[in-house]
Amino acid sequence: MSTVSAGVDVKATAGILFMCTAVAFLCVSDAIAKTLTAGYSPLQILFLRNVIALPFAVLIAWKAGGVAALRSHRPAMHLFRGLIWIGAAGSFFTGLKYLGLAEATVLAFAAPVFITALAALVLKDPVGWRRWSAVLVGFVGVLVVVRPGLAAFQMVSLFPVATAVLYAVLMLSARFVDPRESVWTLMLYLVGAGAVISALTMPFVWVAVRPQDIWLFLGVAFFGTIGVTMLTQAFRLAPAATVAPLDYTALIWATLIGWLVWGEIPDLPTYLGAAIIIASGIFIIWRERKLEE
Repeated sequence: MSTVSAGVDVKATAGILFMCTAVAFLCVSDAIAKTLTAGYSPLQILFLRNVIALPFAVLIAWKAGGVAALRSHRPAMHLFRGLIWIGAAGSFFTGLKYLGLAEATVLAFAAPVFITALAALVLKDPVGWRRWSAVLVGFVGVLVVVRPGLAAFQMVSLFPVATAVLYAVLMLSARFVDPRESVWTLMLYLVGAGAVISALTMPFVWVAVRPQDIWLFLGVAFFGTIGVTMLTQAFRLAPAATVAPLDYTALIWATLIGWLVWGEIPDLPTYLGAAIIIASGIFIIWRERKLEE
């Protein structure tokens, strides 16, 4: 094996390890957030998470990208992205309050489906019949989990679906960020904008934090920030087509944590819908890779 090939393999392996660890950390963060939703507004959870994480985000951006990573050439776009991110995370945390961790996670998996659909319909990206077919299959998977019109249907299931849509908008909006800005700048300003925007809602939702919950808020910030940082590093080290499908390992962690902590066991339609959504997402990722080759 050549030195170049060995180097690529090492980076790909490191990217896979970073991705798997990131997904586990983010699931732990979500589980802690679900616990906190019993006593606090999702917006307050997001505000405190961002405020606690902001100094670490500044340090990470500065260490990884230097002083240049602390500056933005288009701050208004970061404010817009922060607003979308607060909407996405707030919707997900609201869904967590009423749904099982695994069920909410499954519905959020539909993000790649919405990214492809919005890229075609709004940004006019060329999307062939194969990916459109995968999009339609992904929507079928969402319907299997949500089950509209049936007795098992819950309106709160739409919150994680909204998360998937808003996350898709967030990902696509990265195209309009100034190309001179690094991924570390995007991470820093997303946290900063999230802190500023969520702060505006605090007079309406603030509840005094109980001393025993301080560690939970610190946990949400720690696991969430480290998880996102590892996620970012995974995509820097390995091709997206290699690491992106590993995001679906979140279902394993969400199911395990949900069962251990709350005794949640997803029903068969949830697993069936998850299989459909995951298959659709993986095909979309694979197809995009083929088109880039």
